[in-house]
Amino acid sequence: MIRELDTVILSRDLKEYGLIRGDIGAVVHCYTDNKTFEVEFVTGGGRTIAGVTLSESDIRPMQGKEILRVRSTDH
Repeated sequence: MIRELDTVILSRDLKEYGLIRGDIGAVVHCYTDNKTFEVEFVTGGGRTIAGVTLSESDIRPMQGKEILRVRSTDH
């Protein structure tokens, strides 16, 4: 189950926001259906790239043994 403040991984590209599969976000709001979430994606410097409403099929929880990666963005 995904909860507020969980770290999640994007499961698909969102080109309109400059996000790609594998990008890491934080759940900032869970809607009452428990299947829709507001997720914020930020740069390493803390600047918000996008706040996006996503379904549970668009994201997945981060697993404890996964390694983080870094990439540059145009934003």
